[in-house]
This record gives sequence, structure tokens and C-alpha cells, in this order.
Amino acid sequence: MESKKNIVLIGMMGSGKSSIGKILSKKLSLNFIDIDKKIEEFEKLTVSEIFRKNGENYFRKIEEKISLKSLKSENSIISLGGGGFINLQIRTLCQKTCISFWLNWKNETIVERIYKSKKRPLVSKLNKEEIINLIKKRSKVYELSDHKINCDKLDKSQIINKIIDVYESI
Repeated sequence: MESKKNIVLIGMMGSGKSSIGKILSKKLSLNFIDIDKKIEEFEKLTVSEIFRKNGENYFRKIEEKISLKSLKSENSIISLGGGGFINLQIRTLCQKTCISFWLNWKNETIVERIYKSKKRPLVSKLNKEEIINLIKKRSKVYELSDHKINCDKLDKSQIINKIIDVYESI
């Protein structure tokens, strides 16, 4: 049997990519790859520590290397970091070889989830308006995903079922 395309979950930090991906992988009996976790294992540091010690550019280089390798694996659900899909090489490989789902939330929902988070180095020093600007900027690229799921009025199981319905129809 030919293996289906990998599922890639994209969206802002705090959109639920990791928690949805874990449950989805169990339901579909697929591997789960969390890119941020892979980076942390590779570097033996948290994402915040990598940003603090080496800066965002260094993090993005590692993210690209690990994402491109992971996207080539088979039978997997991959949770990209919030900035992963912004990278042209990562996005191009996703578009060619995977089926991507944007977990989209209202700006206020994301701000509420990530504002003042110490675990999110990119936004830890931003005010709410700056976070909304980041969301708007990234959303223009997230729009290039294969499928957009507006998550605000859905619970986790409804989001997962929407992804499964699409995945099983291909």
C-alpha cells in the first residue's frame, strides 16, 4: 500500500499544533514529530535558551535543517514551529510533499494564550499590539496552506475530526 502524504500542522505559537498533533497521530496510527521538541533534543536546550544564547538566526538555521529532514519522513504528522512555514524552503517542501492544515484562531485568542509567556521568546518582549501585528504578518503566509481550520468555535475533537475527514478523503 502506498503511503499517504504527511500531515503538517501550521499556525501561530499557542494554536495547539502540538496537542492536536499528538492526539491525531494516535487516532491515525502515524508518527508524531514536534519540530520544536526535535530542536530542543538536538541542541539540548529549550527554545527560549537557544534564542537567548544564540539568537533567532541561529535558531532558524537549526529549524530549517530539522524541518526539511522531518518533512521527508513517512507516515507522519508534523507540528511546525510558528515560524517554520514562513521559511520558503520549508514551505515549498510542505506544498510539494505534504498536506498542510492551518490552525487559525482569532487574534485575541492567540494573544490571550501567549502574552507574557516565558516559553515563547519571540513574543516575550512584545506588547499585545505587536503580537497582533506578528499574527497578521504570518497569517498572510499561513494562507498558503492547503486547508484552513477556523478553530475558535471548535473543541479539540472537532478540529481533529475535520483534519481526519480531509485526510481520509485524499
